[in-house]
Amino acid sequence: MDEARARDVLAAAGVPGGAAREARLLALGENAVFAAGDLVVKVGRDAELLDRARRELDIAVWLAEAGVPAVRAAEPKALLVEGHPVTVWHRLPDAVRPAEPRDLAELLRVVHATPLPPFELPARDLLGGVERWLRLAGDAVDPADAAYLRERRDGFAAEAAALTPHLPTGPIHGDALPRNVHVGPDGPVLVDLETVSADLREHDLVVMALSHDRYGLADEAYESFTGTYGWDVREWNGCSVLRGARETASCAWVAQHAPTNPKALAEFEQRVASLREGDETVRWYPF
Repeated sequence: MDEARARDVLAAAGVPGGAAREARLLALGENAVFAAGDLVVKVGRDAELLDRARRELDIAVWLAEAGVPAVRAAEPKALLVEGHPVTVWHRLPDAVRPAEPRDLAELLRVVHATPLPPFELPARDLLGGVERWLRLAGDAVDPADAAYLRERRDGFAAEAAALTPHLPTGPIHGDALPRNVHVGPDGPVLVDLETVSADLREHDLVVMALSHDRYGLADEAYESFTGTYGWDVREWNGCSVLRGARETASCAWVAQHAPTNPKALAEFEQRVASLREGDETVRWYPF
């Protein structure tokens, strides 16, 4: 799904708050995210994401009732428009500053302390998207690389299932990065709720450890995260397993963009090569 297709779906959905052609594209990944007047509209890449979109709306209601600072839904139901799930959200006030790791840590402490909702949250299926992302990549990626990632996925899935956590299990965000925090006039707010799960809380903490080790997050910034949260997941002997699983998923996620974006293909190839070589010092770049 490219931007033009996403705008066609936006127009077909008849979402108020501005013409589809005038809506501002905020992000393009598994969802195309548009700002349209006082609303934000998410258009999912394909119909397989409909159940996840529906669950995200339920999660938003639960977090609102629990008083967790998070984005709020503007419409209670997800639409399926021309094969694409569409959800509508209240647009947050303009950010007063960029989100920092310590802001994320503060919100994770709140989420991790929140009782489970009255409905069932899934486990964090970190590796569940690998097959779909590789399928979307198609012939744009080397079949040997795709096979290598599938093998890694299976190995890390088995290892992760056998982990003994250090922290109590419970609600997690699932994609805990500063980019999923919006700092408005009233403070930090969580956005992108589609991976909220009930699982090892270490999942949320490994994300920032990987940001430090692979993506160049400065020592001081990482220390502000661990200091605010109160624990460094790298002290846990299961850290390398969750890190390896997330690296595998991150490679496959980039692959889905390879058919239309040469930069994505180059990043994918660099990431896979570093995994094959076991070189944890190779810098990865956000995509």
